[in-house]
Amino acid sequence: MNEGILVVVSGFSGAGKGTLMKRLMDKYDNYALSISATTRSPRQGELDGREYFFRTREEFEGLIQGEQLIEYAEYVGNYYGTPKAYVQEQLKAGKDVILEIEIQGALKVKEKFPDTLLLFVTPPSGQELKNRLETRGTEDPKAIENRLRRAGEEAKGIDGYDYVLVNDDLETCVNVMHHVIQSEHYRIQRNPVFIQNIIRELQSL
Repeated sequence: MNEGILVVVSGFSGAGKGTLMKRLMDKYDNYALSISATTRSPRQGELDGREYFFRTREEFEGLIQGEQLIEYAEYVGNYYGTPKAYVQEQLKAGKDVILEIEIQGALKVKEKFPDTLLLFVTPPSGQELKNRLETRGTEDPKAIENRLRRAGEEAKGIDGYDYVLVNDDLETCVNVMHHVIQSEHYRIQRNPVFIQNIIRELQSL
């Protein structure tokens, strides 16, 4: 069985990443969403190993020291990170593993694991992003302004990604994302053993 591919998906707040991921997982069965580890307490209804791997601060710092995390960060006094063992287990099972993380984390993952496929999700225009943030109705104008300013900063990092996915129509974007990921399996650099076997076989004929 071929190993899966590690895929990192980032995008602006309001670009529809969450909806996109959910639809991709519903539509195709060869993907696994990475589960993060965290030191925050479980909320009502959350289960260890489903929403998060819940760990004590001491346990989490042990994971950091043992280099058992692909990436990690600290937000509002709690650690969040991606356990390496879980991801490797899913990849070996042939699943393409998707991490949904922000730009700085994504570029760190690419640095440590150069074969990682980086995808950036964006609406078709800045104006459309503003419209989506406004129609969500969950934030005041000041918060929207802050999100747009942050998006302007994040946009400067897009050229570090492999592909940009324009989320205009959900189904179209899901299909494009699926085809991009599946096409990666056939990239020359990902198939050295197969190529070497073909060369050897032809030379022996």
